[in-house]
Amino acid sequence: MTTNEKSIQEINEKIKDGSVCVVTAAQMTQIVTELGPEDAMHEVDVVTTGTFGAMCSSGVWMNFGHAEPPMKMSKVWLNDVEAYGGIAAVDAYLGATQPSSSRGIEYGGGHVIEDLIRGKTVTLRAEGTVTDCYPNPDLSVEIGLEDLNQAVMSNPRNCYERYGVATNTLDKSLYTYMGKLLPELENATYSGAGELSPIVNDPQFRTIGIGTRILLGGGEGYVIGCGTQHNPTGGFGTLMVQGDLENMNSSMIRGATMTKYGPTLFVGVGVPIPIINAEVAKSAGVSDADITTNVLDYAVPSRNRPVLASVNYEELKSGMIEVNGKEVTTSPLSSFKVAQDIAVYLKDLIVKKEFFLSEAVKQLSSKDTVYPLRPRKSASPAAIVSPVSNQFMHRNTDLCIHCGLCVPHCSAGVFQQDSDWIVIDDQSLCVKCDDCRDICPQRAITVRS
Repeated sequence: MTTNEKSIQEINEKIKDGSVCVVTAAQMTQIVTELGPEDAMHEVDVVTTGTFGAMCSSGVWMNFGHAEPPMKMSKVWLNDVEAYGGIAAVDAYLGATQPSSSRGIEYGGGHVIEDLIRGKTVTLRAEGTVTDCYPNPDLSVEIGLEDLNQAVMSNPRNCYERYGVATNTLDKSLYTYMGKLLPELENATYSGAGELSPIVNDPQFRTIGIGTRILLGGGEGYVIGCGTQHNPTGGFGTLMVQGDLENMNSSMIRGATMTKYGPTLFVGVGVPIPIINAEVAKSAGVSDADITTNVLDYAVPSRNRPVLASVNYEELKSGMIEVNGKEVTTSPLSSFKVAQDIAVYLKDLIVKKEFFLSEAVKQLSSKDTVYPLRPRKSASPAAIVSPVSNQFMHRNTDLCIHCGLCVPHCSAGVFQQDSDWIVIDDQSLCVKCDDCRDICPQRAITVRS
């Protein structure tokens, strides 16, 4: 294991006293080429990265506050885009790729998120499950970002380390999440910011971990774990990230629609890489020519698409690659311009002492968490067998969690909690009043009909 020459705390002290040396990932590539990793490590303290592209696995947790009279929101729409409301009464998760029920795929969750950041009002419509404590059956009001108690962007999978290149050998165009693919290898599309991408600059996750402070949508955010489909051994690591929507900028969060595919959200992420040793400096010196990926044939509708060629990001950015002996025009789905802007903006924030680094509380896993769907053979559902008992009331001790909710409801004193908070029952005290039938939320208590 390489010994760290600098600590996060020491780098933060340099930020405080104004002596910190911060460069973008593109600048670091040149510095490492000229000086080598060892000297670059002594020269540079922080490398800033940036990426801006379609990140479908994104969304926002929202809390709307309680209406009067209160309601339990079971179905929720924002500008006719459905959000998941199966959590508590007034919480919902709005996914970036959910399309509008009235406007179709031209407007979706990503557009709602951008509208909120831009300060626009949106229509909140909800249907409620009527209960004694939540009597309100429906609601339709106008709200803005400032009206929400919380609006937290929480993205399960962002910042792919790199991405496969998409092309098409069919004699017709295909419309995909990689954009429009022209027939017979007329074009190829790719994603990711190459040498500017965050994980590419720290592929071993020596500095990026749970708790790493990042720039998310122009505001402060954090890495909260490995992203879903995390595949670091294959060069496809991902990040799970979170940040407050209120602090974000619409220039770095943009709703979008992939033609004939669906809505998405372009997300801007910048991750600072503290240069704590020469190994980290070497990784942060990566160039576009060092980053390889495969060209995949989307003509084959399979999760195992044929690989037609292997290319690097320098070749991709040149605008032309060779596939099966043919020159194919390339175009990026990501914006290198905005990715560079993010890296520069993060650099400026650090230099201005407005952004400090954070120590990761846990290293991200270097193991893969991506597998194909593995369906199991259907099994006959197990029959629910009620316990055979001559007793009027039965408490299933396997289901009981010892909350004690039943104790005050039994006037006969059948249920008690001992000094260790363990629920016990005395069947001899039961008067068969039936009051305990519907008390237990775990359904541990049953009574004989």
